[in-house]
Amino acid sequence: MNRSPNTLLVNPTIASRHSARFPLSLLNLSAALDETGSSRIIDGNLDRDVVGATLGALEHERFDALGISVMGGPHVAPAVAVSRAVRERHPRLPIIWGGYFPTLHTDAALAAPYVDYAVRGQGEQTLSELVASLCGQGPALPEIAGLSWKGAEGVVHNPGRPFSPDRRSPLLPYDKLGDPRRYFARTYLGRRTVAHQAALGCRFRCTFCGVAAMFGGATALPPLARFERELHYLKHALGADSVQYFDHNFFDREADMLPLLEVMARFELPWWCFARTDALLNLSPHAWKLVRKSRLRMAFMGAETPDPRMLKSIRKGTRPDQALAVAELCRRMGVVPELSFMVAPPENTEEETEHTFEFIRRLKRVNPECEIIVYIYTPLPESSLHRSDRGKGRAPALFDLRGEPVVFPATAEEWTRPQWVAYACHADAPWLTDRLRHRIHDFVTVLRCRFPTVQDLRSPPWAKGCLRALASWRYRFGRYDRPWELELANRMVRLRMPQVSGL
Repeated sequence: MNRSPNTLLVNPTIASRHSARFPLSLLNLSAALDETGSSRIIDGNLDRDVVGATLGALEHERFDALGISVMGGPHVAPAVAVSRAVRERHPRLPIIWGGYFPTLHTDAALAAPYVDYAVRGQGEQTLSELVASLCGQGPALPEIAGLSWKGAEGVVHNPGRPFSPDRRSPLLPYDKLGDPRRYFARTYLGRRTVAHQAALGCRFRCTFCGVAAMFGGATALPPLARFERELHYLKHALGADSVQYFDHNFFDREADMLPLLEVMARFELPWWCFARTDALLNLSPHAWKLVRKSRLRMAFMGAETPDPRMLKSIRKGTRPDQALAVAELCRRMGVVPELSFMVAPPENTEEETEHTFEFIRRLKRVNPECEIIVYIYTPLPESSLHRSDRGKGRAPALFDLRGEPVVFPATAEEWTRPQWVAYACHADAPWLTDRLRHRIHDFVTVLRCRFPTVQDLRSPPWAKGCLRALASWRYRFGRYDRPWELELANRMVRLRMPQVSGL
């Protein structure tokens, strides 16, 4: 008699306990695995000894496979550490990587001797079929869509799996996290903020975006009944008082969004989300009425650049004037717009950066409450784009400061090197000069001291007031260079940095 498969799912450490949110990807995977077997979750953001916890679980319980979620950037090194330790102690246990990193860098993931399988893209069905196959109960490996694996003659990439909107679980298995209230966070939204994901994917195809590379322009809204059950559980069973929605793009077509907004308006849980400038501008008065009743407090939008040519080249689909218009609209509607920009592109690097600085100042004149996030523009490698977008010749060649072509890492270990972690986090790029690097840092320092983020609940009002006063003359006259007094004050106040710590 065949036994049901049992899978250990691990989220390697990537955030502090304070910043830990529900490991939503593993909760969804666990719900799918439990339909035909069983699973257990270890979250390294709460269990700081994630290697010890993983080895301890393997010592005391039989598992048929180890699944590790790997985002990329600082998530890769702890994933490597867990995988190496397990391979050394349990050499026969299959190790499966899934998530953004093995989807975007499949060959690099499978170059590691401690990674046996890579799940690309949406993983619930692929992982369920793979674990069943490893137990002799599912399809043969070549028949599992969305899987890459090591065959006798090298790495095999099975065809991709079509996007599936089906999410049948009536409620995510929050009980597998112990007390889910451990994931409550005190934020700008409330004292007991939780993370949730309603819609999955995004129908836009921005060439720099990992979501577009992973989902290929597909998106799916949640079943309305499930969405209402989730919010009821979060609010009435757990006691959550606010929600941070991790939807890849919350606002899309208004006709599809209205039923969700009607549910949210009944719960009135203050919320934060990812959005687009054009989507908010196109909302009808009726939709805005629901948005306000549901208590939207802040929306993160990628303004990216004031250069219309660059917006077109990266397939963003928005215009610079829409960023200015949405700043004014949000001011009237009582919503804080959190706008991100990508500076230092590979072409016209310094000119485009200074142009962006001036545009940010225009936004601040329109709406001083705009939250500004500044990233370095770091495009994805051609091989990381969605298969339908590869080979179309849109992206220019990338060169470092010596004029040599940028060569991306070929292994997971290489992606853990500081320069590539910074690249993955949009914090640095091979074509940046030291001068421009310091210029960007100085501008951001002056900007965030002149306009301290409302998300910072730790710093007292008097400290923020002092920083505003210290930075006011520099910001007014554009004197950003070497703000030593602000750096010194920041060491004492330690303002929160949303681009590092999130909401």
